[in-house]
Amino acid sequence: MTTTTGRRERKKAQTRRALADAALRLFLEHGYDGVTVAQIAEEADVALATLFKHVPDGKEALIFDDGAERREALVAAVRTRPAGEPVLAALRRFMAGRGAFSTDLSPELRRKRDLVMATPALRGHQRELWLRSESALAEAIAADCGRDAGDAAVRALARYVVEVPELAGTAPDPLAALNAVFDLLESGWQSAPAAS
Repeated sequence: MTTTTGRRERKKAQTRRALADAALRLFLEHGYDGVTVAQIAEEADVALATLFKHVPDGKEALIFDDGAERREALVAAVRTRPAGEPVLAALRRFMAGRGAFSTDLSPELRRKRDLVMATPALRGHQRELWLRSESALAEAIAADCGRDAGDAAVRALARYVVEVPELAGTAPDPLAALNAVFDLLESGWQSAPAAS
């Protein structure tokens, strides 16, 4: 049985898309701090109250989704990986294809990525979206390895993985930084012996 989206839901999605497009256009043209929510509402041809109804989390939330797609894709990277592929290898591959780490973004997505990475408020909101995925990722990792999702090691691993975009995304070579973090996660910390 297929379901169709109702008129109200389609209208809400259109308004949300118009707001997101207007915000991105204005942010790219004037910088994030140079744009007000009133300007975004005017650019999208909606009332200010409509903007706040659709995006109550502030203007930084305008160019991101609610994080559900991110969370689902992160969990799918664990659950649908090829047989025999280690969890961390699958998560490394998943992360390498996203945002700051992707090498094959369209020019439009590259501009959006660069804006996000150069704007502290947008990076902060993006980090928050990644952190919202932590529990779901911990559950997927726990199910895969037969441990409890509340296990400290499982929770720590999930936290480290969702922090990778913030830790490595602003490095001079983000992909190299991502690989360095995953190399560490895959091998464990090997500290040098203390000098005697």
